[in-house]
Amino acid sequence: MTHKIVVATGNAHKITEISAALRVPGLEFVSIFEVVPDWPSPIEDGNSFEANAAIKAMAAFDASGLPALADDSGLLVDALDGAPGIFSSRYGGEGGNDALNNEKLLHELEGIALADRTARFVSSLVLVGLDQIDENASAYLCVEGTVEGIMAQAPRGENGFGYDPLFLPYAVPGKTMAELTLEEKNEISHRGSALQKLKEALREEKLFS
Repeated sequence: MTHKIVVATGNAHKITEISAALRVPGLEFVSIFEVVPDWPSPIEDGNSFEANAAIKAMAAFDASGLPALADDSGLLVDALDGAPGIFSSRYGGEGGNDALNNEKLLHELEGIALADRTARFVSSLVLVGLDQIDENASAYLCVEGTVEGIMAQAPRGENGFGYDPLFLPYAVPGKTMAELTLEEKNEISHRGSALQKLKEALREEKLFS
């Protein structure tokens, strides 16, 4: 029997990454909008990545009645005192998109030497409602992953999304995240790391072997 887990996002890139990393027998990950087409995205007013992920997961669970997974990710740049942080997705303005966010970040980093542009991506994943599948399973799971690197001085690459064209991970010298294949990115990315931890947590729940 296959159980659906709704993912609290309409971002097709995130769904693809999650599905690729979590090839879990018996579990199918689908966008909340496939189940609740008019789902109203909640206001993310938490003060941490986990808090915002939990807000989204609980809202998706309440709306669908199905176990729900949510991710809140962001970029922390040391030279900018941790900005954009939890505001990463709207750094360029409330209606911000990837291009505007990257443009603002590059502007804020003008004049800062490459060696001083250290940064990290953080991803918090919250999964709620597993006890709907098995009464002995956890009602709430949270895992976090990070990846360290530096911010490039100009965007490069066509893959990925968000700040990927600007982020040079230490794990793959000379390439931005947007120059990696999906498989390469999942090997090292913050979300990939968090997803592997989630997979281990699911294994501990004994929902699959």
